[in-house]
Amino acid sequence: EAINVGRPVNSEKDDFSFSFNTAKNEGYFSSNRNGTDNIIKAVPVCRVEAVAMVKDSKTGRALSDASVSILDAKKNVIATKQSNSKGEVSFDVECDTEYVFQAAKKDYDAGSGRVTKTKGGRTSVDIALEPVEVVITDTEVLLKNIYFEFNKSNITQQGATELDKLVNVMNRYPDMVIYVKSHTDGKGSAAYNLKLSEQRAQSTVQYLVSKGIGRERLSGKGFGITEPKIDCKANCTEEEDAQNRRSEFKIIKR
Repeated sequence: EAINVGRPVNSEKDDFSFSFNTAKNEGYFSSNRNGTDNIIKAVPVCRVEAVAMVKDSKTGRALSDASVSILDAKKNVIATKQSNSKGEVSFDVECDTEYVFQAAKKDYDAGSGRVTKTKGGRTSVDIALEPVEVVITDTEVLLKNIYFEFNKSNITQQGATELDKLVNVMNRYPDMVIYVKSHTDGKGSAAYNLKLSEQRAQSTVQYLVSKGIGRERLSGKGFGITEPKIDCKANCTEEEDAQNRRSEFKIIKR
């Protein structure tokens, strides 16, 4: 059924006889809106409703209040919204264009999903977020490796994500006291590695303090290559070097 949708599509003049050429994807109609009768071409505006559906990867439960961003091909953030009670977030985007969803929620690892090129209508992408699971032994809080930039001691985004898990643990156990031990591989001089590891240990402690953990509950020290996990000396493989480059979070008081 034809509907007058108002300006700027329709006018108060005589608009009639709409037809559509599916091969050329163009519409035509007659109108005297410019004072004389003319055939006017209408180029359709193609839009897609891209929907992100955020779920718990373990239970399949919809996750509300997750922060979902949509990014263009150059990784520029176009918009960010919060998921509703059904775990859904909807964005109005262009046809024949790829996008990326990025989703984040407290106590979950971040996740992403790709919006493929679509000719129009509605497309949905499931994003399953992994709940943060930190292993706590009798002597240690086990996290993934805390990575640093080469020859630097500043915390990377990946490192911050892992350390935030430790923040959650220490908030859950307000009497817990942690000793941060930072280690390097054997590349470079022993003195340089000792100094670098000390800087990284203190950067780690400072990051935790900045997140509200009391300074009295933290201490840290760099050990360079003095306590290798794998004692391969000068013959270490890349994998062995990676295992030696690590941070440990020893529990001094539970």
